[in-house]
Amino acid sequence: MNVNLHIDRLVLNGIDIEPAQRPHLQAAVEAELGRLLAEGGISADLAAGTMVPSVRADGFEMSGQGSPVQLGRQIARSVYGGIGK
Repeated sequence: MNVNLHIDRLVLNGIDIEPAQRPHLQAAVEAELGRLLAEGGISADLAAGTMVPSVRADGFEMSGQGSPVQLGRQIARSVYGGIGK
């Protein structure tokens, strides 16, 4: 199964990321979300081809040193909670 996922905008309330760190954050979100989708799949509605204009992700507590890679993984897991099985 092929999945096309487009994230137009990611809103991070209360999190300040340096502009130089944004590409690292983006790459981490993409990599972790891709891994989660490959391992766990998507919800039945989305698998049936339903398009959704937005996904509300659960909040999370930041852990680790606040690195963009760790933050990206946490964001991906939160997003996956809204689209995964």
